[in-house]
Amino acid sequence: MAPPTSDPTKSTSTPPVTTPQDTPQGAQTERTIPIPPASPHSGSLSHRSSFADGMRPHPPSPRNQRHPSLSQAAVQELLNNPTPLNKPDVRFKGRDWRSIEIGELVSNDDVRFVETDTSVEEATNILITSGSPRVVLIRENEKTSTACGTFDYGDLNAYLLVVLGLANPDPEMIEIYTEIARKGREGVEIPLGDVVSLAKKAPLVTLEESQNLSAALEFFAGGVHRIIVVKEGTQNVVGVLSQFKLLNFLWENGNCFPVIERLYPNILRDLHIGTHQIIAINGDKPLTEALLLMSTEGLSSLAVVDNGLNVIGNISTTDVKHLTKTSSLPLLQSSCTHFISVILMERGTDNGKDSVPVFHVHPSSTLAHTVAKLVATTSQRMWVTESPSPAPTPALQSVPSVLTAAQPHGNHPSASPPPSPAYPSISAAAYPGARSGRLTGVISLTDVLNLFAPQEEELEYLVDAEAEYGFYKGVERGYSPVMPWWIRVIERNLDAIRDFMNYGAFGAVRVFTGKGVTVFINSTRGVWVFVWGRKQKESGA
Repeated sequence: MAPPTSDPTKSTSTPPVTTPQDTPQGAQTERTIPIPPASPHSGSLSHRSSFADGMRPHPPSPRNQRHPSLSQAAVQELLNNPTPLNKPDVRFKGRDWRSIEIGELVSNDDVRFVETDTSVEEATNILITSGSPRVVLIRENEKTSTACGTFDYGDLNAYLLVVLGLANPDPEMIEIYTEIARKGREGVEIPLGDVVSLAKKAPLVTLEESQNLSAALEFFAGGVHRIIVVKEGTQNVVGVLSQFKLLNFLWENGNCFPVIERLYPNILRDLHIGTHQIIAINGDKPLTEALLLMSTEGLSSLAVVDNGLNVIGNISTTDVKHLTKTSSLPLLQSSCTHFISVILMERGTDNGKDSVPVFHVHPSSTLAHTVAKLVATTSQRMWVTESPSPAPTPALQSVPSVLTAAQPHGNHPSASPPPSPAYPSISAAAYPGARSGRLTGVISLTDVLNLFAPQEEELEYLVDAEAEYGFYKGVERGYSPVMPWWIRVIERNLDAIRDFMNYGAFGAVRVFTGKGVTVFINSTRGVWVFVWGRKQKESGA
């Protein structure tokens, strides 16, 4: 029987075997397997090996030439005390990091401007392609270098929800939302100025490039995510300093600053860092529910969990970029776990990365380990987990999508979300992150930067103030609801605040100051109070 010929459409790692049919005409040779020459002691003489031959040492084992493996203790030491990928900048050696000027960290290359009349589609393309710092600055016209607003992934998420009819507008905003949704569905060009006030965000913060990092830290420790850096004596933008950029700087140059370096070996449990007030979503919930939850609560990311509350993934506002093409709209009908699988697949296709980003740490993790993960994943938050919980039974059992969360603000009518199919809850074992563990807390960039703030200056931060003087609800991680040092500032200006909320222009901001504290009131979304400054003694503000 003739040997089978190989399929030319299939490749193989070994060269094809040449058969008689494969050789040129007239050639009768076949490719054969080479046979090693016989040993001089083989055959009938093999039993006559000399005494000297028998005394020869055996060849050394390859195992003896292996480098010894790292012990478990050594591996743990590497995990606890990772080293930055980049070498520290010698310019900062021996300097007090708090006195370093902001301008030394920023670059004009990070500044991307669009105008108020730029279309949302064009601004989105610039946002997606420009990368870090994940924000586009808005200006009145091309002749100015002064920023009047920002457009980021939180804004893009809010806009997408409005177009889909999933947003929950306040009564006075229903007409505006309806008009934006109509234009979006009809493909009408929408100027950026019409949508930048849809998302919940802090007022624009600017600092001069000559100011030091200590000034920037006061804002970052108060929950502000980014600062617009301007040229001294002007409002001309020269850079953008973000929480992440500052943390990355302190991580890469940690050994230049002993006061920072001493904190890194401490474990999270001892530092009392982070919060147990967690907002998460079950993996079998529709993706649209996760997008709405992030927009309503003003979050940059959500933990995705299984029925045992084991972390199986992470969805952030940055992931909205995967939903900007018409071909990706069916993803909005999918579950959170399916969306995570799509993100991982596209990550491998676009970037050639087959690794899975890890967004979790443990209470026993060191601060160095935590910061290294925040930097490596370019994430705003890191989930704190304990040992994994056993997979729930039966498989279709469901749990609430939110561990601790407020319901969307406002009970106003909005378009019903498109019907989505029921997705079975998938065990964590079926997804990357299956060994992450049970979700118990969260650590944000704000938490870490608060550690680096001067301990004698206890900084307070973003506070969500309910309408009609219900100034007691913390956002993401509020501390005590009773804060007389800033409530007194509000009490003294209560009439002015109410007038502003009732009659102020949409998106306008008013500033009220007291001794050591600044209160920002933003009319965009009900009563929002942004507070930062040095905490006062019993005398109050």
